Amino acid sequence: MHMNTKIATCTKSNKENFSWIVDDKGLALQLVSDKKLKPLRVDFSSTIITHRRKTVSPKQSIAKAIGIKGNYYPSILDATAGLGRDAFILATLGCEVTLIEKHPIIAKLLKDGLERASKIHDLAIIVQKMNLIEGDAIQYMRKLEKKPDVVYLDPMFPERKKSAKVKKEMQILQALLREEDKKEDGEVIQRNLSALFNAALKTAKKRVVVKRPKLVAPILNQKPDIQFIGKTCRFDVYLNLGKRI
Repeated sequence: MHMNTKIATCTKSNKENFSWIVDDKGLALQLVSDKKLKPLRVDFSSTIITHRRKTVSPKQSIAKAIGIKGNYYPSILDATAGLGRDAFILATLGCEVTLIEKHPIIAKLLKDGLERASKIHDLAIIVQKMNLIEGDAIQYMRKLEKKPDVVYLDPMFPERKKSAKVKKEMQILQALLREEDKKEDGEVIQRNLSALFNAALKTAKKRVVVKRPKLVAPILNQKPDIQFIGKTCRFDVYLNLGKRI
């Protein structure tokens, strides 16, 4: 089965519009203006994610940044879930992860990916540790009563310039979010980022972890307490949260 359905609510741009693709692989998003790009879908059984799942260990930077040690698996709030890949890896390691995604289209893709993964034996036990919530992370954190040990942030896309190069598989996601950027100037984006970071500092019981491109400045130029640096990205860890608020 292959069905295309135009998404009228995705964008008001005449140059970039999107369509849903529903096939035997589940739900995907197609950029109509560039059909050479592979449709975007959330597939936790893909070759790339399967490799990450089978090779991930507590010795890797993301695990060290989160604070996994021995039999300790902190509870995590992923406030910028996106396609859910890092959350999936953290759940693979044994952590309970709450994912918050504000954009309804991305949330729909992520929900579809989680539902399909729940029907695959090797993946079901992992996605059981992942709880997806569609909504605004800042509002969610402000109302949250039971605080997580860690708040995880990956605010790469909102801060990227339009000309920035991204992987082909992520170009559709960037095109989708580009319309949101057009509605907000740099000052508004910066205020939103500041509100997100401050909400994270108030919510996390033990640490806030921010994923950054390797050579990009720390979030809001706030110096982290610890850094774990990988090949292409790094993880900035903020401790002593009460003193930062």
